[in-house]
Amino acid sequence: MIQLTQYIIALSNLYGMVYKDKVVEIYNSQNEDKMDLADIEEILNNPPEELEDAFVLTHKDYFVMETIIENNEFNLMLRKKADKPHYVPERDELLKYVDEGYFEKSKQYNDLLTYLKKNFFKPGDEKAEWLAEDIQGMCQFGVDIQTIFGAFNKMKISFKDMNQANEVTQLIMELSNNTRIWENNGHTPQEIFEKFEKPNLRPLPDKPFEFGGSNMFDIKTKQKIGRNDPCPCGSGKKYKKCCLGKDLYR
Repeated sequence: MIQLTQYIIALSNLYGMVYKDKVVEIYNSQNEDKMDLADIEEILNNPPEELEDAFVLTHKDYFVMETIIENNEFNLMLRKKADKPHYVPERDELLKYVDEGYFEKSKQYNDLLTYLKKNFFKPGDEKAEWLAEDIQGMCQFGVDIQTIFGAFNKMKISFKDMNQANEVTQLIMELSNNTRIWENNGHTPQEIFEKFEKPNLRPLPDKPFEFGGSNMFDIKTKQKIGRNDPCPCGSGKKYKKCCLGKDLYR
């Protein structure tokens, strides 16, 4: 049961909240000793102290991070998650999330950290990493850029010019797009876009739409209607003198 409790804590930290069936599914996919719903329901009905110590609560067959319940965001988080799939790291990586302070140090995080060290701190100054970790945490919870810049002000860091401010903004945006967040069930915004949104985008046409010309087709002949062709409405007028304007603004 100890290892199952660790999974519950890790998954709660990674997803913010996790349904009992998903815990069983992920646990059984990564371990030889299998669990069933009865094991999970026993924990739901009698939560061990380890969950409380990790700020994990039980609510409606879910394990939920305390902050979500305190802020009355359970239903909101459910709506945000909708039918998004869960990001499931390998077992060793997943169990690192037992530590509530753990996060995946992405390339974008390291890029930001390198920039901070080079431009704002003396070599070996650990405050560079403190600031980078604070920014990562704010990105995880969707904090706006002005609030993030407030962290620079608290450390009495000033940008030397607008170019530097823009460089920092770009690094923060890239980190934000590549940070694992609760509402995406552990996926980053970039992963959600690449895997589930980008494939559904309609491709741009090979040729731009001709606003000054005709892009209408005669239903009967299947031929494109020219500006000087008879209008298909049967008025006897040329298309440009009849329905062309109506079709453009319809």
